[in-house]
Amino acid sequence: MCIIFFKFDPRPASKNAYRLILAANRDEVYSRPSKAADFWGSGSEILSGLDLEEGKVGGSWLGISKRGKLAALTNYMEAKTNPDAHGRGFLVSNFLTENMDSCSYLRKVSSEGHLYNGFNLLTAEFRAKEATVCYYGNKGHSEPISLKPAGIYGLSNSLLDTPWKKLLRGKQDFTSTVSKNLPSDSLVQELLHILNNEELNTPDPTQELQGEGYTSSMLRALSAVCVRSPGYGTRTNTVILVDAAGNVSFTERNMANCDVGQWSTRSFQFKLLD
Repeated sequence: MCIIFFKFDPRPASKNAYRLILAANRDEVYSRPSKAADFWGSGSEILSGLDLEEGKVGGSWLGISKRGKLAALTNYMEAKTNPDAHGRGFLVSNFLTENMDSCSYLRKVSSEGHLYNGFNLLTAEFRAKEATVCYYGNKGHSEPISLKPAGIYGLSNSLLDTPWKKLLRGKQDFTSTVSKNLPSDSLVQELLHILNNEELNTPDPTQELQGEGYTSSMLRALSAVCVRSPGYGTRTNTVILVDAAGNVSFTERNMANCDVGQWSTRSFQFKLLD
């Protein structure tokens, strides 16, 4: 389970504005092994966290490359999953490494969507003169869609912009924050604050209907933007900013030692390559 809020504007009116503002939470079993965000070795152009779970090593949930490619993944809430399905994290890693444009890649993925448990995938490209963000969910329409620019979107564990209460609440706070024209450091801090809102948004009949089969206590926990339950919950916050000049700021706040009281923060800054 995860949640993502983002604003995408390929040609912002001001040089101080952003082409992309993205704030995301990764929700996962606290003990699941993973690597904090970093470049994939010396000289690598790809920056992401990596899954280290046996059989799924090398998958990711969110990443960006210096060539302007970005991918982000959320799972689709469903009571029963297929233990033999393909690892969804490779959908992110493969896009970042393959030489395919966003929508072509998602069309390929859509033809293989039945091989995976439920997922939502965002793929994006930020070039010097254009930007594209595409979306595909294998529990929704059969074809990927290209998102309209200058839009604000929210994605949780249903289809894009499904009006779960937690999504509506977080999207409202996100919209208010990004409209303030804050300096980048202040913007990052306010977005991290939004991502760590533990307030429950219950009852939520829409979320509960999709989550039929989950326990009532887990559904309550999952109704918050920042999920907290025994052994499972929000363990990574990520904020990505891409400005009009192609400068990227990537900030990750990551739980340490499976302890909700211990966190470490790392930031990366780089300029997109032409």
